Amino acid sequence: MESFAEHLASYRRRLHSALAGNDEAVERLARALRDAWQSGAQVFLCGNGGSAANAMHLANDLLYGVAKETGRGLRVEALPANASVLTCLANDVSYDEIFALQLAVKARAGDVLVILSGSGNSKNVVRALEVGNALGMKTFAVLGYSGGRCKELAQVPIHFAIDDMQVSEDLQLVVGHVCAQWLRRNPPEAA
Repeated sequence: MESFAEHLASYRRRLHSALAGNDEAVERLARALRDAWQSGAQVFLCGNGGSAANAMHLANDLLYGVAKETGRGLRVEALPANASVLTCLANDVSYDEIFALQLAVKARAGDVLVILSGSGNSKNVVRALEVGNALGMKTFAVLGYSGGRCKELAQVPIHFAIDDMQVSEDLQLVVGHVCAQWLRRNPPEAA
C-alpha cells in the first residue's frame, strides 16, 4: 500500500512536471484576455463536470478578482452556470449543443472562448469550438490527456499531456489564476 507521503510526493511531481512547456500559449491567453478587457469584448468559458465548476470559478476571478484596483473587470460568462438554459437545450435540442447554441446567440467576432476539458473530446465542447471558430472568436482550450479533438480545433491549445483528471483540472485553475493575477497587476490603460 502506498503511504500518504508517497502519494503526495507523486502528485506533486505529476503536477510540477505537467506544468512545463506551455508558457507561450498561456501568455497568448493572458494577452487575449487583456485585449478583451481593453476593447469590451466578451469572454466565454465552458466545460463539463469539474471543468464546469472551474469555468464558473474563473469567471468570478475575471469579473471581480481582477477589478479590485480598477473597479471594472472583464465581461465574462461561464456557459455552464445557468441550469435552466442547460436543461432546456439538452432536453429540447441535444446535450451536444448546450454551449454552441448559447454562443450562437451571445457571441460575436473578436470575443474570446476558453474551453476547459480533461479529454478534449466531449461533443459539447467540440461543438462550442466549431461555432466559436465559425463566428470569428479567439478560441483557446486548456486540455489534459491527448488533448483530443479540441487540441485540433482550438486556435491556441494549452495542452498538458497528463493522463490524470484531477491534475488536469488543477492545471485549468493554475492557468486561469496565473492569467487573473497578471491581469490584476497589468490592467489595460482604459480600465
